[in-house]
Order: sequence, then C-alpha cells, then structure tokens
Amino acid sequence: MFTLHRKRLAVSTLLGAALLAGPVTAHATAAAPTAPPASAQVSATAVGLDDPVKKDIAMQIVSSAENSSLNWKAQYKYIEDIGDGRGYTAGIIGFCSGTHDMLELVEYYTQIKPGNVLAKYLPALRKVDGSDSHAGLDPNFTKDWVKAASDADFKKAQNRERDRVYFNPSVKQGKADGVGVLGQFTYYDAIVMHGDGGDSTSFRNIRKRALSKAKPPAQGGNETTWLNAFLDARVWAMKQEEAHSDTSRVDTAQRVWLKKGNLNLNTPLDWKVYGDPFHIG
Repeated sequence: MFTLHRKRLAVSTLLGAALLAGPVTAHATAAAPTAPPASAQVSATAVGLDDPVKKDIAMQIVSSAENSSLNWKAQYKYIEDIGDGRGYTAGIIGFCSGTHDMLELVEYYTQIKPGNVLAKYLPALRKVDGSDSHAGLDPNFTKDWVKAASDADFKKAQNRERDRVYFNPSVKQGKADGVGVLGQFTYYDAIVMHGDGGDSTSFRNIRKRALSKAKPPAQGGNETTWLNAFLDARVWAMKQEEAHSDTSRVDTAQRVWLKKGNLNLNTPLDWKVYGDPFHIG
C-alpha cells in the first residue's frame, strides 16, 4: 500500500475486501424531449481510467505525490522502511511487508517464477505480516528486491497485484457510481492511500460518509456535487492521521481539475503536490 509521500509522510491502513459494485447502464431514447445533464453525458461517453493512456496519467499523478516524480516506472526497484510502523514499503504501489500486500505479491511472483531471488523470504514475510519487524528479512532483502526489479516477470507481478487489489476495484466502483475518469481517479488515489478495510478511514467508509451528503450520478446525483462530497470525506479521513494531514494531493490537484470541470482528466494537466509543481502535456 502506498505511502502518502515516501520522502516526507507515512502510509495508511490495512487492505480489505474487494469493492462490491453493480454495472451502470446508460439508455438513449430516440425522441427524448431534453438532453441528460452534462455530468451524466460525460460519464456515459467518456473512456474509463482503464484506458491505457488515462491509466498511465493516473500512475504519473500518484507518483508525483509518492515520489516527487512522474516517472512511476522507475519505482519497481524502490524499497525503504520509512518508519511508519508498516515495515518495508516497496515497488510501484507501495507494497508493505506489514500490510499483507507485499506477501501476496511475492507469493504470486513465486507461483509464476519458482526459485526467484525473493522466494526464500516467504517464511519471514509470513511471520512479519501485520508488524513493522524485519526479522528474517535483513540484511539482504532490500538488495534482493532491487535485483528482482530487473526481472520482467517481477514487474508483471507488481502490475498484476496493483490492478487486482487497487486499480480494478476502484475503477469498477467508479463506473458503477456513474463517474467519469476524474472520479475514477479520485477513488483510485483514495484506495491506494487508505485501503478498503473496515476502519472509518477506509475507502468504503469514505464513500459511505460522502453518501450522507450527496448522491453519485448513478443514483440521480450531480457528478460535480458528488465528487466534492467524496473529496470532503477524503480530506476528513486524511486528517485523522497526522501523517496524512497535508491534503495538497486533493486541494491543489484533484480539486483544481474538478473546479475546471475536467471530468475526463484531459491533458494538459497542471497541479501541485506539497508545493511542487507538475505538468503533463
């Protein structure tokens, strides 16, 4: 699970179950007297965040907050204990030795490539899961992680686990709620930071908090109003932990695009995270 900012702040809550969401169906009538609201048109016609170009943009934006860089593909080899109580944080999505997702990643990697350089650490990863311990990992785990990151199969494994645990569930829920690319990204960024467990700051409970204030387009609500409510709930969740108290990844990024009506997250994009400016042309 990602840290809020690997150089400055700390990671969030444990993983949870996958999101439960139903499909959204858009209907068109031949002689409708009025057009649907603009927000509904955007959600019905726009490509999703799972479009390859949009997905790459999403990864760049998240990397700007996590690594102060748009080069997310350079992060497969990243590994560090940032002192947040979750052990080692590593890879493109901040897999943590203390939050189960690193264990699942290495288990999957070993399934597709038995005898890989990280396979020998599986017993230790199972023992330290849920803690900040390095027992059985030091002194060579970090070096071996970097070695593994040069393996195309390990990169594929990281991509697969990112999609399975974080990306696909958030996009699925976004489409079910009838939101466009920006909305799907706000969900993705939230689940990356907060996970989807049962605690009050998890993704599902951020969404539940937002539902007490507004309705998503799939339930007849206005998309902009809904996303503002969701981001309000997200900011609340971030402020529950000191490490998350800087909410600029919402305030000077996602809010900026929402205020501009850029519900499809179209380029060019300009934003700031922790005061650092970024641009995608």
